[in-house]
Amino acid sequence: MIGYVEAPKAWGLTRGMARVLGLNLTRAVLDGWLTRDDLAVLVDRCQTCDRSCDCTVWLSRMVSCEALPTYCPNKPALESLSPEH
Repeated sequence: MIGYVEAPKAWGLTRGMARVLGLNLTRAVLDGWLTRDDLAVLVDRCQTCDRSCDCTVWLSRMVSCEALPTYCPNKPALESLSPEH
């Protein structure tokens, strides 16, 4: 199983942002089109962001979307992986 016990909130938010774009990050790693190192960078980037409360509120209102909020530091990387882009 892939997870980040040292950064559970950042892992949850990163996974949530990917989910609303139609991405499953765990599956992406298992299928080989995203490396564990790349995923770790996404989680680390999220962990250092000071907008986690904003993300939590935004994700609570989203089921799916084509674009992440502009304040998300993972916006470019996740959107580039999205099947919608």
